[in-house]
Amino acid sequence: MTYRPIVGTMEQNATSPTAPGRITGFIRERIERGGERLWRLEDFRHLPFTAVAQALSRLSREGTIERLSKGVYYRTRETSFGKSRPNPADIQKLASNKRRTVFPSGIAAANLLGFSTQTARRGEVATSGLSLPRKLIGNDTVIHTRRPAAWAGLSDSDTALLDFFRRGGKTSELPAETTVKKTLALMAEKGRFERLLKISDSEPPRVRAMLGAIGEQLGKNPAALNKLRASLNPLSRYPFGLLAGLLHARSWQAKEPGK
Repeated sequence: MTYRPIVGTMEQNATSPTAPGRITGFIRERIERGGERLWRLEDFRHLPFTAVAQALSRLSREGTIERLSKGVYYRTRETSFGKSRPNPADIQKLASNKRRTVFPSGIAAANLLGFSTQTARRGEVATSGLSLPRKLIGNDTVIHTRRPAAWAGLSDSDTALLDFFRRGGKTSELPAETTVKKTLALMAEKGRFERLLKISDSEPPRVRAMLGAIGEQLGKNPAALNKLRASLNPLSRYPFGLLAGLLHARSWQAKEPGK
């Protein structure tokens, strides 16, 4: 299920209803035809705003749709686990604004990167401090807070990788060796290592250590790597998880497996 905003075409605009009763019927038909998905006022932007708001409110009271937050509704369906909930990726799009504050996390991040095909039973998101309405994201959704403000300038794939590193790759369903190879391939994409290195001072030491081991294996700038190494406590050891198989993990203070 994906969120698909519907923009009225010239033909729709020419034939759209104008009377409140007809507008409600028109919207009801569109929602029932659309199946399980999120709906917003903007999906009916070719109709009068007030009439659309009243129609969606009326359909919510009738139980046709569920109101999640101001101006956001959801057409649910029954599943073996009860009523369906919105896709976390769709919620992320709605909750984020121009300065992104909600990011993929956990299994969702691993799915985005290609490390997993699993579907988590509970949603999981990361946020840099935005208060998310529980009705919008679901009462069972796990919210990881205090993500750095620097994440706002990164792509979903970049923040998903940082989330993946924070977990030591444990959300990967691939073998350890394959996980390392895929991680290196993702980090070798043009400009990615440099982007993550630029904001690395906002990351936990274990993530900086992993970035260093990855950078050394990819042959990145030695001066930049030396600066990164200087940010680590030389007496500390960090859990690399599935990424302990990186060639230079030990020299970047990775803990021995099992310790």
